[in-house]
Amino acid sequence: MTALSRRAFAQLLGAGAAAAALPFPVLAATKPRAASGAVRLSSNENPYGPSPQAIEAMRDAFSLAWRYPDESQDTLAEELAKLHGVGPDQILLGDGSSEILRIAATAFLGTDRKLVLAAPTFEAIAVGARSTGAEVVNIPLDSAHAHDLAAMGAVKNAGLVYVCNPNNPTGTITPRAALAAFIDSVPPATIVFVDEAYFHYADADDYASVIPLVKSHPNLLVARTFSKIYGMAGLRLGYAVAQHPLLEKMNAQQQWDSINIMAIAAGRASVSDAEHVRTGKARNLATRKMVTDELSKSGFRTLPSQTNFIMIDMGREVKPLIAALRQRNVHVGRLFPAMPKHLRVTIGRPEEMTAFLNAFKAVVA
Repeated sequence: MTALSRRAFAQLLGAGAAAAALPFPVLAATKPRAASGAVRLSSNENPYGPSPQAIEAMRDAFSLAWRYPDESQDTLAEELAKLHGVGPDQILLGDGSSEILRIAATAFLGTDRKLVLAAPTFEAIAVGARSTGAEVVNIPLDSAHAHDLAAMGAVKNAGLVYVCNPNNPTGTITPRAALAAFIDSVPPATIVFVDEAYFHYADADDYASVIPLVKSHPNLLVARTFSKIYGMAGLRLGYAVAQHPLLEKMNAQQQWDSINIMAIAAGRASVSDAEHVRTGKARNLATRKMVTDELSKSGFRTLPSQTNFIMIDMGREVKPLIAALRQRNVHVGRLFPAMPKHLRVTIGRPEEMTAFLNAFKAVVA
């Protein structure tokens, strides 16, 4: 890969300028680098942070810090229910979607109830499954890097089938019709858990949320998070959408008052700020395209991402590359054993991606 050209650098800055022109104010205190001085492109965080309305709501919520969060939690659940066209008793809030994953594993898995998931995919639920003694069955993604739903459905004694869509770490989607047909086909005793953490970034014609299917499927559970497009990864807030009997089983496994009142305030403000979602998606799309175009010019293929990260086919083991980038203060995703020759990189601000491309150029040379 040749040195990052002036034209490419200008294109990246142009993407940043176009994004900056969007009506989305950023706090002056926001910095593109972590406290360590590193460019952090490893955790799929939103580098632009929460909505300004969410930050203002948190400031106001300081005066309520002495209260338990029950009342505020109920209000957020009602607002999310209205957003999704379901009843308030069909929303379960969690301490990030991580808590939703953990309590789902506890509620629906055991020594005689297997967890079925893709390889690779987000692995948090597998950690929870193993703590219950459940067998974890990994099914490789298909040739399009979508979930192999036929193979996943063929596993016997499945207590829960986990589908991350769009998928982490590949950024790819499982087509809407195929997923809907799969949900229809699964036995009622098996829970289908669809994780839509990256829903807001997806714009493919063949992608859709399955939340509308909850009404007709008592065994369908859908998770969302405020950690991604809403920029609240450090605040920890997520939720599940399902029919009430399913959520009752999960609620029995949940710790009381696991969500803090600041996160609830920020969540309520974020849900009402549609502009934050629109501009976040536009910023991500513009910067992602510039990076993938530059990589393509240099002969590197990326999987078709519908998220705020990309997966680069390096054609060789990436573990040494990850370490070499870290030596240059650029932190990228960890090694994924099912895809040891692919490198996952979060899409940061344009200046962060310029730093990544320059470090990448030096490493692959």
